[in-house]
Amino acid sequence: MTEDAELPRDWAAYYDKTGARPPCETLLFALDRFGSESMAGPVSEGRFAVDLGCGSGRDTIELLRRGWRVLAIDAEPAAIDKLTTRNDLPVARDLTGQVAPFEAAEWPRCDLVNSSFALPLMAPRDFDAVWRRIAGSLNPGGRIACQLYGPRDSWAGRAGMTFHDRAAVDALFEGLEIEMLREEEDDSTTPRGKPKHWHVFHIVARNSAN
Repeated sequence: MTEDAELPRDWAAYYDKTGARPPCETLLFALDRFGSESMAGPVSEGRFAVDLGCGSGRDTIELLRRGWRVLAIDAEPAAIDKLTTRNDLPVARDLTGQVAPFEAAEWPRCDLVNSSFALPLMAPRDFDAVWRRIAGSLNPGGRIACQLYGPRDSWAGRAGMTFHDRAAVDALFEGLEIEMLREEEDDSTTPRGKPKHWHVFHIVARNSAN
C-alpha cells in the first residue's frame, strides 16, 4: 500500500523513493508504550506484529530492529520483494511476507496491528469487515496504530477509498482505549510531488480487555 492514491506505474521506483523514510509517528508511539510497560513489569517475550500495507518496509524494519516478530502484508508483490531484499534488514529477524489485499489477507492474533496510511485505500464495502478482523485479532493489551482520512481531505469522494469524520472515528474505536488521537490538516505534497490537502487522523489505541 501507499500514501498516494494515484497508484504508481513503477512500483520498484516508488519503493526506492519512499523506503528510506523514517518510521511513522504512530508506530513509534505504540512501541514506546509497549516499552514503558515492559519496564514496569514482566512482559512475555517475542511480541508479534502485523504490518498491513507494509510498502517497502519503513515500519517493518523498525519493528524487526526492536526484536518483534512481524507478518508484513501488502497487495503488491513488489512491496514484499523490496522489503525482503533491503540491505538494512536486521541479521537476526523473524519476518514473514504475505501478498494479499486486506480483504483477503489472513493473520493470527497479535500484539500490534500497524497500518500506516493504508487503511483509507480500501473501498467502503470492504472496510468494516477488515476493521472487525483487526479489532478481533488484538491480544489483551494489544494495540492498533494507524491513520484514517477525514472528509476535508482533497481525495475525499474518490472511488475505492474510505473516509471518516470525527464521529465515525470515535465509533470505530468504541471499546478500545485511545492513547493517541491527533487530527491534522495540512497543505503539502504526495510522495509523487503533487499538491494535496491532507485531513488525517493519527491514532493509537489499546485493547484493554483482560
